[in-house]
Amino acid sequence: MPGSEFDPVQTGQLVGVLMLAGAAAGFAAGMFGIGGGFVVVPALLLVFGMFQVDPLVLSHVAIGTSLATIIVTSLRSVHAHSKHGAVDFQVIRDWTPWLVLGVTLGLVLARMLDGTALKWIFAIGVLILGLHFIIPLVRPKPDAARRDMPRGPFLAAIATFLGAFSALLGIGGGTIAVLVMTACGRPIHQAVATAAGFGVVIAIPGTIGFALLGLAHSELPFGSFGYINLIAVAAITAMSFVTAPLGVRVAHRINARALEKAFGVYLVATSALVLHNSMGG
Repeated sequence: MPGSEFDPVQTGQLVGVLMLAGAAAGFAAGMFGIGGGFVVVPALLLVFGMFQVDPLVLSHVAIGTSLATIIVTSLRSVHAHSKHGAVDFQVIRDWTPWLVLGVTLGLVLARMLDGTALKWIFAIGVLILGLHFIIPLVRPKPDAARRDMPRGPFLAAIATFLGAFSALLGIGGGTIAVLVMTACGRPIHQAVATAAGFGVVIAIPGTIGFALLGLAHSELPFGSFGYINLIAVAAITAMSFVTAPLGVRVAHRINARALEKAFGVYLVATSALVLHNSMGG
């Protein structure tokens, strides 16, 4: 499926593989409050590489397409979590302006940073976050709940960084959002639910930006609008729409500490996968 040429056999194979990725992404989005980018980006890099997409645009297409899928997976996840009363919409409103600013900065930086260096930074950061959830470095005090969320310049700095980091890597930002909220004393279930809302805020401007950035390129896979591959978006979101509520139900039935450990194991495994990929694996 190189270039803009349509190959029905390859396209059918592509859709089948990406539907599997979408099912996993949706479940992860619902269970862990992430947009699914930790599943979708590696899957797209692998699948599009197999289908001989030009390496010059491969990473951008994977990231941009992942952000587009996060719009659906996160919205579905937020809707499901809101039925349990777990989403703190005030926190989402407070963070939104700074998240959008960060996404804008991330789009500006997307052309400038070396892909391999980004993978290493990403993998090491995710590894640290994962270890924190498995063996917490700091345990929040119960009486800190609902009082210690970042405000003022601290909020601006964290949210801007989160938006930029997420836009660069094609993720919904749920990892850092969950870490910040739990460190501030919020219950893990509320942190996971609210983090899904951050994914929506990050993914919409990120998707628009990557679509516009890719309009000038001709060596894009069939079905692409800028750096957004619409075939992949449709295949992934179709399945994630079904599986995200399943992840939510599992999250609300698991003990909070067990959910934290599961989240940590998931992040460590993701870190290992990205490190392996960055070394040419």
